[in-house]
Amino acid sequence: MNGTILNVQHYAVHDGPGIRTTVFTKGCPLGCRWCSNPESIKSSLEIMTNDSKCLRCGKCVTICPQAAITIDRKRRIDRSKCDLCLKCIECCVAGALKVAGQYVTIDEVMSEVMQDEMFYQNSGGGVTISGGEPLIQWRFVENLLRECKRKGLNTALETTGYAQWDILSNILQYVDLCLYDIKHTEPESHRKGTGKGNRRILENFSLASAKVRTWMRVPLIPGYNDSETNIGNLINLAKETKVEKVSVLPYHEYGRGKYKQLGRHYRLGKIESPKDEQLQRIQKLFQEAGVNMTINF
Repeated sequence: MNGTILNVQHYAVHDGPGIRTTVFTKGCPLGCRWCSNPESIKSSLEIMTNDSKCLRCGKCVTICPQAAITIDRKRRIDRSKCDLCLKCIECCVAGALKVAGQYVTIDEVMSEVMQDEMFYQNSGGGVTISGGEPLIQWRFVENLLRECKRKGLNTALETTGYAQWDILSNILQYVDLCLYDIKHTEPESHRKGTGKGNRRILENFSLASAKVRTWMRVPLIPGYNDSETNIGNLINLAKETKVEKVSVLPYHEYGRGKYKQLGRHYRLGKIESPKDEQLQRIQKLFQEAGVNMTINF
């Protein structure tokens, strides 16, 4: 069975307990305006550009069978014409063009995952499947997790929960820890920020947290989900579902440059990362409510 992934990251320490290998799948049903990995949103492969490396030699223009590339003062790609033959990438000696995504088999992923088996054993770590949204490729992910369990590996799934419950439930039988993303507790605000409502997400969250060990993960976006009301709702949700802990991920704009490389616009606009004082206040609110909360940078 084949899947489409972005990459495999070794020695990860924020994607579950211990030292882990994280497999990033491609494709996501949400369109979060702050997404720092926009190359993970589309399920298909994509060409990314780096204008600072372009020599303007014109080889990519000549070799493109769809005439999708032009160069005047800078290189342009008409992505509506591009058929992803990837010949332009193969001929670019400067590395100004690269592909986001690769097709892989379960055996190929497992071969790379098992290279770190010793680290899992010594640290209590394992394998985390992340995205994008892994449930987009649920058949591939289910088989990959099943194979991880067959090898005796600890497994974690990072998910938005935006899928039918029977799909998520079936996959969770091969999962030791669920890292569940909650963007906002209010339905309309969730839709404005992500393009989707959150009823299914919250329903699945309650069911998933009752089924497996669960950590709630919250991207903290100033002006969007950092109000006292929403923080209070998150605290109540964490207490109701008895999650093991809440991980808050402060907003950053490290992924902003990727949008230009993909020929897209960064839709969030200019905002600053949360201040230390605000993070400390939020952490105190969780602690006073008896909820284990950490800040992951």
